[in-house]
Amino acid sequence: MSASALICLAPGSEEMEAVTTIDLLVRGGIQVTTASVASDGNVAITCSRGVKILADAPLVQVADGDFDIIILPGGIKGAEYFRDSTLLVETVKQFQRSGRIVATICAAAATVLVPHNIFPIGNMTGFPGLKDRIPEEQWQDRRVVWDPRVNLLTSQGPGTAIDFGLKIIELLVGREKAYEISTQLVMAAGIYNFYEE
Repeated sequence: MSASALICLAPGSEEMEAVTTIDLLVRGGIQVTTASVASDGNVAITCSRGVKILADAPLVQVADGDFDIIILPGGIKGAEYFRDSTLLVETVKQFQRSGRIVATICAAAATVLVPHNIFPIGNMTGFPGLKDRIPEEQWQDRRVVWDPRVNLLTSQGPGTAIDFGLKIIELLVGREKAYEISTQLVMAAGIYNFYEE
């Protein structure tokens, strides 16, 4: 059975982080379901820069699905929407309790995970401008941080979305697939491409 990912979207989510991650996971052969966290159940999401994305379903319809990972894009307004959604927070806690991967990028770690104390231990990163909202002992100033102790993956922002997506592919499908996908992207120098001699 192929790996599956639940990517949550809310009004104000950062579209580059969402779409880049969705695109890379699909390239990696991962089954992606996008879920709207909008309180009215609307699946048409207007993102932070005005781009509209049509989610597959409202979160309430898919929250109990058998996904391997839950992914929260950033965008401060979207992350605040996540933070204030009882269903979203409970869904993330269920993933954490069941040992499945929780992945956040940009504002989501500082705005959702920390205020709800979902990962009281676990190294993490996020948007550098929100560094003061993440406990000093947990903060890592790196593009992508994977903490296998708690199955937490975090990343910093739109410019790290490719790194983030490739790391998810590595975790769910394997390093070989992550390298295969990376070779198709003409990536910027400095982005780890999973190639080892």
